Amino acid sequence: MKIDRLIGILSILLQEEKTTAPELAERFEVSRRTINRDIEDLCKAGIPIRTAQGTGGGISIMDGYRMDRTILTSKDMQMILAGLRSLDSVSGSQYYGQLMEKIQTGSSEFISDRDSMLIDLSSWYKGSLAPKIEVIQSAIENRHLIQFKYYAPSGESNRRIEPYYLVFQWSSWYVWGWCLESNDYRLFKLNRMDRVAETDKEFVCRNAPMPDLSNEKIFPGGIKVKAIFTSDMKWRLVEEFGPRCFTEMDDGRLLFSADYTDMENLVTWLMTFGAKAEVLEPKEARDIIRRNAEETLKIYGGLA
Repeated sequence: MKIDRLIGILSILLQEEKTTAPELAERFEVSRRTINRDIEDLCKAGIPIRTAQGTGGGISIMDGYRMDRTILTSKDMQMILAGLRSLDSVSGSQYYGQLMEKIQTGSSEFISDRDSMLIDLSSWYKGSLAPKIEVIQSAIENRHLIQFKYYAPSGESNRRIEPYYLVFQWSSWYVWGWCLESNDYRLFKLNRMDRVAETDKEFVCRNAPMPDLSNEKIFPGGIKVKAIFTSDMKWRLVEEFGPRCFTEMDDGRLLFSADYTDMENLVTWLMTFGAKAEVLEPKEARDIIRRNAEETLKIYGGLA
């Protein structure tokens, strides 16, 4: 992809005194014209690249700009490579693996044989996520609309969006873009998207804002929750809400309190604890759980 190629070209220019367009074209398996456009894009981004024609000519970064590689420590390089490997775990291609090789070229003194940090962002849904991510990445680069069927709590709908960002947040993947149906920016969860396809319809890039991913924006709260959990559920409360979300009672049970955003999700979450949780507030959640329990008993023959 173009962004990977630009980063790769910049990495080579930072490490080598000089290179040529034919060498870069062969290395990245693209045409010489594509490399020339990439160099123009890097110049527009403020990178002072110098080109010289004829014998002894080539492409290089102007003196005084080249980054001293000693600034990057071994730990720095390990963090960079760990990040690239994490992207490779979901990319469905070899883009990032190839980019890692380009960065490693000439930098072996910074990289140890043993990795101390491994990050896998693929989740259990790698088989279905990778093709979606690849389609969306292509559409973002080509400035093409994408279309898909979306499953939300409010129902199913067909959507067309101008994709701007792929987002990994809250252990899930999302796409942020301008939705033509809603006439506004929206965040869509990839696992709820089906039949994702890049169209041939181009769009003019908007001055798209970065998505607001703060907890206050996405999880505004509003529902005050109080519940009592058995002591053996402490690990799960700590994992999901942190060690300060509860106080221990005299009998060892845990008095939990927090703000929640959505009643349906709250009830679903509480019911996963079964008899190990008792809801105190809100009363609405308590009533819904009681009705659900009665309906379940009817299904399994517990009630006449």
